[in-house]
Amino acid sequence: MVGAAESEKVVRVLITGSAGQLGTDLVASAKQSGLEVIATSHADLDITQRDLVSQKIADSSPDAIIHAAAWTAVDACESDSKKAMAINSDGTANVVSAARQIGARVIYISTDYVFDGTKATPYIESDLPNPQSVYGASKLAGEQKLDLNQDAVVRISWVCGEHGNNMVKTILRLAATSPTLTFVNDQIGSPTFTSDVAPVLIEFATQSRAGIWHVTNQGSTSWFGFAQDVLRAAELDPNRVQPIATADLRPQRPAKRPANSVLENAKMCKANLTLLDDYHIPLQRLVDRLAS
Repeated sequence: MVGAAESEKVVRVLITGSAGQLGTDLVASAKQSGLEVIATSHADLDITQRDLVSQKIADSSPDAIIHAAAWTAVDACESDSKKAMAINSDGTANVVSAARQIGARVIYISTDYVFDGTKATPYIESDLPNPQSVYGASKLAGEQKLDLNQDAVVRISWVCGEHGNNMVKTILRLAATSPTLTFVNDQIGSPTFTSDVAPVLIEFATQSRAGIWHVTNQGSTSWFGFAQDVLRAAELDPNRVQPIATADLRPQRPAKRPANSVLENAKMCKANLTLLDDYHIPLQRLVDRLAS
C-alpha cells in the first residue's frame, strides 16, 4: 500500500494519444483528480520522432506518463508491419527513454492481442504471450521496452467509449440500416469501457503501481452476445443478431483474432483493488448517452 505522502508526489501527468477514445477520457479523469495534465495527440507529438519526444517530455517534466498513443488498426497493421513496429514498439522506446532522463514512470496501455487465444480459461498476467498478429507482436514489443520494477503495463481489451470509433457505435449504426446483423460467436473477450478504466489508470499513475496488470470490466461474452447486449440496451430486438463462425466470415479478416481473449484481473484481486463494474452497466450508460 502506498502512503499518502508518496502518492501526493505525482501532480503532473503527461498523456500520449490524448485525442483517442481512451485518451479523451484519461484527460478528463486526470483533471477531475486535480492533476496537472499535459495532453499530447499525434498532431502535436509524433512518438516515432525520438528527439521530439525527448524534448517534449523534458520541457513538460511530468511525474508520470500514461502512454496511450498507438496504431490500433489491427487489420491495417497486418499489411504494414514496419509502421506498426515504428509506432507501437520504437515509439514506446522513445517515450520510456525520455521518461528515464527525467525520472518519470510510464504506464503503458497494452492489449489482449499479445495472447494467442488458445487457452481454455481466462488469461492472467503471468501467462506467456504469443501474439498471432502484427498488431499483437508490435504491442508486445512495446511492453518489453518498459522497466517493470517501476513502470506498469496495463492490458485492456474490447475497448469502447463515447469518443472515437468502437464496436458499440458500429452495432448501433448497423442496427439503424439493416434488419439483421451478423457477428461471430466463437471469439470471446472482456469488454472494457474507457469511462471506467480511465480513473483506474490515473490511480496507477499516482500510486506507483508497477508490473503487468489486466484491467477490464467484469464479465465476458462473444461478439455475437455483445451485439445482442447493445441492441437490448438500445431497446431493440436482440434476435436481429445472427451468429456466424469466424471461419465462415467472407471476406476473411487479414489479422488473426484470439478466440479467447478474456483477461482475468488476477493481480487486482490479489492487491484488494476495487474491480471495474460488470460491463453491462457502462454499456447501458454509453448507449443512453449516444442516444441522447
